[in-house]
Amino acid sequence: MKMIARMITTAAIAIFLMPAILPRTGEAQAVMAASGGPNNGTPKAEVFVGYSYLRAVPAPSDGNRLVWLNGGSTSIAFNFNRHLGLVGDFGGFDNSQYFLTGANPSSTVNSSGSVYTYLFGPRLSFRNHSRITPFAQVLFGGIHASQVTLSSGCMGAGCTPLPAENSFAMTGGGGLDIKVRRHLAIRIIQAEYMMTQFENHATGSGASQNDMRLSSGIVFSFGGSSAARPAPPSPVTYFCSVTPQSVFSGEPIAASGTALNLDPAKTAVYTWRVDGGTVTGVSSTAKIDTTNLAPGAYTLKCHVSEGDKANENADAAAPYTVKAFEPPSVSCAANPQNMISGETSTITATGVSPQNRPLTYSYSSTSGSVTGSGTTATLSTAGAPVGPVTVTCTVVDDKGQTASGTTLVTVSVPVSAPQPMTSSLCSIHFDRDAGRPSRVDNEGKACLDEIALKLQRNSDARLAIVGDAGSRERGGKKLATQRAMNTKAYLVKEKGIDSSRIAVYTGSLDGKTVETTLIPAGATLNATGDTLVE
Repeated sequence: MKMIARMITTAAIAIFLMPAILPRTGEAQAVMAASGGPNNGTPKAEVFVGYSYLRAVPAPSDGNRLVWLNGGSTSIAFNFNRHLGLVGDFGGFDNSQYFLTGANPSSTVNSSGSVYTYLFGPRLSFRNHSRITPFAQVLFGGIHASQVTLSSGCMGAGCTPLPAENSFAMTGGGGLDIKVRRHLAIRIIQAEYMMTQFENHATGSGASQNDMRLSSGIVFSFGGSSAARPAPPSPVTYFCSVTPQSVFSGEPIAASGTALNLDPAKTAVYTWRVDGGTVTGVSSTAKIDTTNLAPGAYTLKCHVSEGDKANENADAAAPYTVKAFEPPSVSCAANPQNMISGETSTITATGVSPQNRPLTYSYSSTSGSVTGSGTTATLSTAGAPVGPVTVTCTVVDDKGQTASGTTLVTVSVPVSAPQPMTSSLCSIHFDRDAGRPSRVDNEGKACLDEIALKLQRNSDARLAIVGDAGSRERGGKKLATQRAMNTKAYLVKEKGIDSSRIAVYTGSLDGKTVETTLIPAGATLNATGDTLVE
């Protein structure tokens, strides 16, 4: 009982001194710095000593001999790693009141008795490198209760309502430790459900009881190495850039900044300044407006801040250039380039502005006349002398910058087309068959087949057939006519040539032949000495 009293006294002193032990905000930083910061290593062992309160749930409760008990408990935990440990827990409690059942009515009376617990089991700690360590545990073991003696002058056997008894016990719950030094912590609360299996003396049978245990006290840590003291925070660094770096006046520029070593728990503030144009932006990106900005070199100045300290601020800069506008260019072309006097040619101008400025077109020529104001114009050579004509194409942008290009057109006099000429084709002979002196034989037909192909290829051409007879042939004029008509008949009937395209003549040559002549469109047949056969 003296041990329990000392445990209670120690726990009470710890609770009373807790406000003084816990450091204030400024002191906490000094304490943590002196103890190696919040990332201390996991201790090998932890010893808890404190006050405990044990009561039945609900209380009072029939058949539960644990009604209201006060005492102390101590535990030792061996940690395998930063999360898992094994706990041995021992407690002692005094019973000061007992719930009498069977009385009429039931009542709570003063009593005396003691309870001792001895429990073992695993603990799961949630260490997150801070001063606060929550934990959960499940313990198994036994509980011993001494006999309960009623007070207030009670005499006789009835003054001992409950005998001494041992029972299985288990607890499940958790707690919260706050570290104040490397080897010292305050257990603010440890709350657990406790189950016991004392005999229910009201019924005389076995039973399970539901209890609650609340504890608070001091935790001493042993072993384990102190974690390395955290390095001081790196200073904030900042880089900014612009895209594109070179523009023409009026074109926008995108700006962006990249800050390193920022504290995610703080809000960074970005500011932007330029010595040319205007800049807008409040985050890590901004936009530069270069409208009406003169050509030259300029600088973007960037700043980021997350506090008042020097290492919480950083500056950066990025240059950019506004270029002068470039003049346009133009090319000039004529189609056609060679013309007969009086004809026209299409003039095409292709203007290019490097900055896509609007362009105006105009044209001039050394002779003739040019009309048009867009990208195309028309050159008229009416009245222009024979020879070269130079055409000039000119473009002007909205900044007044100009460019010119030229093209050459040649004017010439008309050239008469050559007169089409007739051409003699193959000859057909009739001297091989004396019995049929006007028959077209196979050799003659071969000749006529070639003539038919030429007439088919030249649909606008005509054919002249001239029949002749030998000077000694009787009825030579008639034979000459028959030979020419048989030749025509083969072309018309066998080869499908239109008869209107074939003219038949009799000639004055001395020979048993038929001569053929191709007459192209526009050509004239010289039929001197020949007689047309109607």
